[in-house]
Amino acid sequence: MSCGISKAGFLEQEAPRLENWLNKNQHGQMSYMENNFDKRLNPTLLVDDAKSVVSLLLNYYPSEMQNPESYKISKYAYGQDYHFVIKEKLKELLFSIQSTIGEVSGRAFVDSAPILDKAWAAKSGLGWIGKNSNLLTQQVGSFYFIAELIIDLELEYDYATTDHCGTCTACIDACPTEAIVAPYIVDGSKCISYFTIELKENIPAEMKEKFDDWAFGCDICQDVCPWNKFSKPHKEPLFNPNPELLSMSKKDLEEITEETFKVVFKNSAVKRTKFEGLKRNIEFLK
Repeated sequence: MSCGISKAGFLEQEAPRLENWLNKNQHGQMSYMENNFDKRLNPTLLVDDAKSVVSLLLNYYPSEMQNPESYKISKYAYGQDYHFVIKEKLKELLFSIQSTIGEVSGRAFVDSAPILDKAWAAKSGLGWIGKNSNLLTQQVGSFYFIAELIIDLELEYDYATTDHCGTCTACIDACPTEAIVAPYIVDGSKCISYFTIELKENIPAEMKEKFDDWAFGCDICQDVCPWNKFSKPHKEPLFNPNPELLSMSKKDLEEITEETFKVVFKNSAVKRTKFEGLKRNIEFLK
């Protein structure tokens, strides 16, 4: 786990970017992105008397991959749902801070509130936001979750790092749906992850043959990123996949029953799309 700290306050540079992204409807049907615009940019509106944003990264890069002939599941969803795993760790960290320092108030966030987590992680020097809009690091690439503790404690603050994407356009060139519409700008409504997870209706017919067998999420822009050559397997047992998932063939997934779905994806983020959603995605890929 990596940790960086920034001073809580208004994210001045992010405000026009977020407004522009929303105005262009690049969030598609993710209407929740329109809510709490001010809170999304200012954590002091989320936590009373907030002074510091403690950003944390937790690696999820797996040691074993799925059967390469199967329909693909995004690596972050191999193991148990990260929301629950990380929330527990953050509670422990806050308790540890309180035990050491005394009365400290704060809240833990894991993708669970209107927070621009990548912006905060970049501000605290944990990496830079790459052309694929993911947070990248020179040490371990980008296969990790981002979480925050927002607390009412003044701390020493870290500094942002520099951008190391250079002239590379690997992620832009590799995206089969052309969702990376310009360097550093992703049209969420064109992303395979959006279609396979967020979209509740039928996947548009014009996307046929463009999904490269991704049935839940998509890792293409991360898989091709040169910085991910430095990815190392995680050490969190709760992120280990059900062995059955790794061995499943296309036929196994095409014929998956709701009972098997509940066993293989028990406590997994794949449950977000539900059994019907996964079946819809697989039917679309056939």
